[in-house]
Amino acid sequence: MLRRCLALLPAVALLAGCSASRFVPDGSWMLDDVSVESDTKELHPGQFEPYVRQKGNAKWFSLLKLPLGVYSLAGSDTTKWLNRTLRNIGEAPVLFDSAQAERTCADLAEVMHGMGYVKGTADYAVEHGRKKKVDVVYTLHPGPRYHVDSIACDIQDEAIAALLDSLGYSPQRIRPGRPFVVSELDAEREHVTDLLNNNGYFNFHKDFITFSADTLSGSTGVDLTLSLHKYLRGGDTEESPHRRYTIGDVTFSASGGDEKIPLRRGVLWENTLIEPGRPYDAEALQKTYNRFGRLQIVKYTNIKFSERPDSNVLDCNIGISTNKINSISFQPEGTNTAGDLGAAASLTYENRNIFRGAETFSVKLRGAFEAITGLEGYQNQDYEEYSLEARLTFPRFLVPFLSREYRRRSTAVSELSASYNMQNRPEFHRRVFTAAWRYRWNDTSGRRSYKFDLLDLNYIYMPWISSTFRENYLDDVSNRNSILRYNYEDLFIMKLGFGMSFNNGNDAFKLNVETAGNLLNGVSHAMKGKRNSLGQYTLFNIAFAQYVKGDFDYTHVFNIDRNNNVAFHFGLGIAYPYGNSSILPFEKRYFSGGANSVRGWSVRGLGPGSFKGTDGAIDFINQTGDLKLDLSLELRSFLFWKVYGAVFIDAGNIWTLRAYDEQPGGQFKFDEFYKQIAVAYGLGIRFNFDFFILRFDFGMKAVNPAYDSKEEHYPVFHPDFSRDFAFHFAVGLPF
Repeated sequence: MLRRCLALLPAVALLAGCSASRFVPDGSWMLDDVSVESDTKELHPGQFEPYVRQKGNAKWFSLLKLPLGVYSLAGSDTTKWLNRTLRNIGEAPVLFDSAQAERTCADLAEVMHGMGYVKGTADYAVEHGRKKKVDVVYTLHPGPRYHVDSIACDIQDEAIAALLDSLGYSPQRIRPGRPFVVSELDAEREHVTDLLNNNGYFNFHKDFITFSADTLSGSTGVDLTLSLHKYLRGGDTEESPHRRYTIGDVTFSASGGDEKIPLRRGVLWENTLIEPGRPYDAEALQKTYNRFGRLQIVKYTNIKFSERPDSNVLDCNIGISTNKINSISFQPEGTNTAGDLGAAASLTYENRNIFRGAETFSVKLRGAFEAITGLEGYQNQDYEEYSLEARLTFPRFLVPFLSREYRRRSTAVSELSASYNMQNRPEFHRRVFTAAWRYRWNDTSGRRSYKFDLLDLNYIYMPWISSTFRENYLDDVSNRNSILRYNYEDLFIMKLGFGMSFNNGNDAFKLNVETAGNLLNGVSHAMKGKRNSLGQYTLFNIAFAQYVKGDFDYTHVFNIDRNNNVAFHFGLGIAYPYGNSSILPFEKRYFSGGANSVRGWSVRGLGPGSFKGTDGAIDFINQTGDLKLDLSLELRSFLFWKVYGAVFIDAGNIWTLRAYDEQPGGQFKFDEFYKQIAVAYGLGIRFNFDFFILRFDFGMKAVNPAYDSKEEHYPVFHPDFSRDFAFHFAVGLPF
């Protein structure tokens, strides 16, 4: 089926060239292709393509004009539903417009002027082809690039001149020898304006700053003068010095129909960076908005300044509207675990102001049920899960020994959480208790976020294991699966971790590091604590885990044009058990395959290394590892409406750092691991509804490191749909 669809794509695209011309009126031409060229190597034509006003019909994956092909299938009778539908889904031929081409040339010349090519021009040529088609080539003629020779400042306001001098101001973005770039002139105006707005000049804006440029005949040097003019109110003819304002009274008031603000006065001041007696500061104003905006109890904030008559004093009023303090929500959901259908529901209570300091307290009760089939030898053929979670969030740094000023200016969140989870399966019963104390904060740009788990406790208790499961998997002499046995014993994990993430739209990365058991191991060793039969230190007769784990993910997006981009992803994770542990806890182990990994394999279906599972009932344990590598390259293309397509190639695998008898071929070895990298390829469909994305990926194996024959090793040359195909449904992009 997938192959047939792929074979149809070029055929439909061919229709675009064969029949689209019948929709082009006589005397008009269809714009087939547009390109930008430059007569000098100094300019890269690709950066000018966004300024081209008229472009050809959209290409799927930058290759196929399928929307035009679909439009071409429509008949001329628009009263028929099919013809209207094809026209709505498809895209009409783009007709060449010479007026738009002339405007494009003017825009391209203006862009070059702004880059320092003061005498730059652009023209275009039309190349006529068959079937009423034309190609348009825009050619850039930049000429010589002008550079800054000197920069002088003419500050006409003496008070501002003295202030800038005390701040050590000098032009930062415009320096002698640099290209004469108009955008850098505007950036310098913004920089000076920000300096003054943050130092008392409430009414100052960048229009009071101008630049004049002088050039000598026959020279490409530019002498610049930055002029900062005095204040001139609209309608006045006489200039006056700019007024520098000081903050007077700062008051708080309820708005939006609230009777009073349900927050302690200390909390209001803690989130207010506008200080009486200090100069007006635009940055402090924005930070105050941000600080109140992150409080869940606050709906919106309205900050107003009023000038006192005949003075340079600004009184500030902060109006605050609040949300409802208490809320209850109910959320039902459907579940599907390996084909076993079920249902779940959660009930959540939330108090957004429990201590009148914008602290958020929530309690969540969840229950789930799944009907389990196909398990012979077990009773109670179902799965039940009940959990209770409590969470208390403080919108501030709760750390001893930190100064009040530091806590006031930080944007951290402190979180205390505890949960109890009860799982009853036909094979076993599991109880999990967790408790944690965490910190979260962002930098001022909003692009970087950080987290620090100061303390994270996990206690896993197995009150009952069925005799069938124990005999078949845990005590079976022929099996002896140490990984499986370890993860069905009582376990205690005490960890701390740090993570950071960055995202600027094109580049994104995540880094997480965590370690567990070091403190407990050190204390046990110093106090000569108890050891079990395996030589492990225990806490309350329970062995605790000891390991270190690090993860790094990087994604970069290359923008091709307005409808197409390429996303590259690299992921690496490594975890090492040591000291009190020789095996990682199951929850900390890596797996490969699935919707966000190598998509030619199902979830947990790949690795480790060249290991090939034989017993599906226990492969979910065996197909895990201590090290993970992910590589992906995905071409993403807008198709129509809210539908996007993708073509991807994935590679990666998992490995163990130690040799385990139950995972032959799974250990990482420098001289072999590259031979064990799995490769997959496929197509994806995404429905982008803005607030969420539905994703369908169709993956095929290309190189399989776990094989018995040459055909199975290289399925890219010997594809078997029933063996090599994997379908994935997910929400959100894979990376």
